[in-house]
Amino acid sequence: MKVAVIGTGYVGATTAIAFASWGHRVTGLDLDARKIALLRQGRLPIYEEGLEELLQESLAAGTLSFSTEAKEAVETSDVILLAVGTPSAEDGSADLSYIEGASRQIGQHLNGYKVIVNKSTVPVGTGDRVREIIAAQLQARGRTDLDFDVASNPEFLREGRALHDALHPERVVLGCARPRAREQLLELYAPIADHTHILCTAIRDAEMIKYASNAFLATKISFVNELARLCEQTGADILHVAKGMGLDSRIGEQFLQPGVGYGGSCFPKDVAALLHLAQRHETPLQILEAVEWVNHTQHERFLEKVRCSLGDLSGKKLALLGLTFKPNTDDIREAPALKIIESLTRSYQDVKIAAYDPQGQAHVKRLYPYLTYSPTPEVALQGAHAALLITEWPQIVQLDWSEAVTTMATPYLFDGRNALDATRMKQLGYRYFGIGR
Repeated sequence: MKVAVIGTGYVGATTAIAFASWGHRVTGLDLDARKIALLRQGRLPIYEEGLEELLQESLAAGTLSFSTEAKEAVETSDVILLAVGTPSAEDGSADLSYIEGASRQIGQHLNGYKVIVNKSTVPVGTGDRVREIIAAQLQARGRTDLDFDVASNPEFLREGRALHDALHPERVVLGCARPRAREQLLELYAPIADHTHILCTAIRDAEMIKYASNAFLATKISFVNELARLCEQTGADILHVAKGMGLDSRIGEQFLQPGVGYGGSCFPKDVAALLHLAQRHETPLQILEAVEWVNHTQHERFLEKVRCSLGDLSGKKLALLGLTFKPNTDDIREAPALKIIESLTRSYQDVKIAAYDPQGQAHVKRLYPYLTYSPTPEVALQGAHAALLITEWPQIVQLDWSEAVTTMATPYLFDGRNALDATRMKQLGYRYFGIGR
């Protein structure tokens, strides 16, 4: 099939590369000429393990191309996927301006039957809005004879495992209004139909499934983080508690790892968007409101341990280990590390922060150029009064902690991910503090 993917960000680029690897002829479309030039060279503007290599293979095979010209991409495609950003507006709602702009482009160049698919995370009812915009453009052109369908195919990519999730999805959700659109999308996913679950629903069902899924996963994270607070007060160990809970097949162990809160491009904005949708429909989601509150306060609970242990942090050096919201990505959006930096620098003007991250340093440096950025975690730890482990990168977890303790000014270790063996760290001489332990 001939496929156009509008938007070559994280979701768009990954989706385009995956479809091209299945043998579809894919055009990635973006207004950013610099990004398109980079992709044409076989280079990615993001970090995702294995993705750049497959990009280069697809370019060489001729199944993948990139363009800034909407007309040709729209006219020559059978399926058009919208994979543009839907960032949070000030009130928490999803900003649909990029979706609306892309829809207008499609309406201006539509020349025959196409299926226009929302791959972006959008509020319930956005499919209707896309249809209205395209129909208005066709009417303005005097081409109301042209037929098209709008569908929803939400993405479920995990950053750090996006390539695997794109090539081997656990499930594919197809929200369609008419059989013709459903048949087109089933053909699109035919290369993997034998080894994944494909669920066909109404468009609004598919739109809600994405928000509901992310909101539930965020709920598990905030639940275990709040439970960790109680464990600290009662002397229970959250790791043992979470393991015992996770052995129940009705609960499962995933997303029951306590830490400094969730971040990234999905959970914070999707929870906010769902809460805004609920407010607009006068249907309060009180559980989800609590989920968001716990996440907003989790980093302060973590910093309170640091303050209680070290006292006044003025003039002290803190090694901040890990800046991205999770390992194996360069994404710093809503990363807990940023909240910690903001809180520390706001409260203590002369606190010294030595930051390390194998992929995210350049992004954070643009926001906080006055911090010290270390080439290795070992360098960051030299002379530090405390180590704050925020992201469990292998380079951090697997460093020689027995050597590092000898280089620190005071051996305080605050493990914001419970990534290290507490008993071993204490044996090495650290004053170790985990989450919920």
